[in-house]
Amino acid sequence: MGEILFLAHRMPFPPDRGDKIRSHHVLKALARLAPVHVATFADEDADWAGEAELVQLAASHCLVARRKPLALAALEALATGKPVSLTAFHAAPVANYVRHVLATRPIEAIYVFSGQMAQYVPEDFRGRVVADLVDVDSAKFEAYAAAGRAPRRWMEAREARLLRCEEARIAARAQVSLLVSEPEAQLFRDRLAEAGKSVRVMGNGIDARAFAPGACPPDAAMAAAGFPRIVFTGQMDYAPNIAAVERGARAILPRVRRAFPEASLHVVGRNPTRAVEALGTLPGVRVWGRVPDVRPYLAAADVALVPLRLARGVQNKVLEAMAMAVPTVVSLGAATGIPAADGTQFLVREDDEAMADAVIDLASDAGLARTLGRSARAWIEENASWEAALANLPAYCGFDAKAGGMCDVA
Repeated sequence: MGEILFLAHRMPFPPDRGDKIRSHHVLKALARLAPVHVATFADEDADWAGEAELVQLAASHCLVARRKPLALAALEALATGKPVSLTAFHAAPVANYVRHVLATRPIEAIYVFSGQMAQYVPEDFRGRVVADLVDVDSAKFEAYAAAGRAPRRWMEAREARLLRCEEARIAARAQVSLLVSEPEAQLFRDRLAEAGKSVRVMGNGIDARAFAPGACPPDAAMAAAGFPRIVFTGQMDYAPNIAAVERGARAILPRVRRAFPEASLHVVGRNPTRAVEALGTLPGVRVWGRVPDVRPYLAAADVALVPLRLARGVQNKVLEAMAMAVPTVVSLGAATGIPAADGTQFLVREDDEAMADAVIDLASDAGLARTLGRSARAWIEENASWEAALANLPAYCGFDAKAGGMCDVA
């Protein structure tokens, strides 16, 4: 029976942000199929604390600290003609580990989590390659460039162009390219002739047992804040999230406070930038930063607000709020890839006034808020489990899950 090499740009433990949640569940599912060897990067101390869990799961592993400054990665990229995304995640220990594992173990499949890690797949590897790209990174950088200013705009346009070439290379190299939603998959097909028939959709799931109404008590301090308590969760050094909370704090919350003067916006997520922290000086805004568990803050919330203008893939923050029966107001972008119904499982609004009105409606009508939250929870239970999301993973990797051997499913 063959073994699997799993390459991930971030340590899958602890599963405390969107990409790590997905890689965490994929890795656990792969480990049920065959022995898995893992090469990945640690960004912070919490990643090293999770190494004990990785040891229990993986047949072997290589965990490398990612300390390369972005400026150095950019200089390397300019010198080599590569995308910054690749040079930032290039490390000799990872390359050496990959060569050793492929030389000494019967690796039948390489699972690449995020396009940055495809650089480690040797051209002469004859097994199966599965590229879990999640979303189309080159399109994201095109959007950054369109909205940015020089010289950053030039760098982001360069990154978009070079990543598109790398995505074409990956699509031609992999037997299967996975995207998180049908819109992302179709965008990938439309942009790259090399994608062909190899593109598949593998959505995100949610641990509906952990994220459930009553799973944990509300955070007491947040529960004591002004009504309605509006929550936004996410990685707070990520540009689209930064723009979303600035929009929420400066454009949406003031409109809500005209109807509910004590309304409060709670920004929950690690690594808030100075710009995000500065929002905490605005009336009604509190920036919590990193918290041990996001669920008490969702449990204390009256409304989840996700006003993303730029959104790629499926937003875990939306699924988590819905799973906890928190009535949720989302932008069109944040709703993409989640086939729930506007007005039944969440409220989809686009401009600032409409989003504020939706929050006000939910705060004014407890019955509406309760019905929307319960419907969201029921939809999650029926449609969004990780078991359902990963049902085709064995076939994508060439494993016949029932027989415990290899199969040839493209």
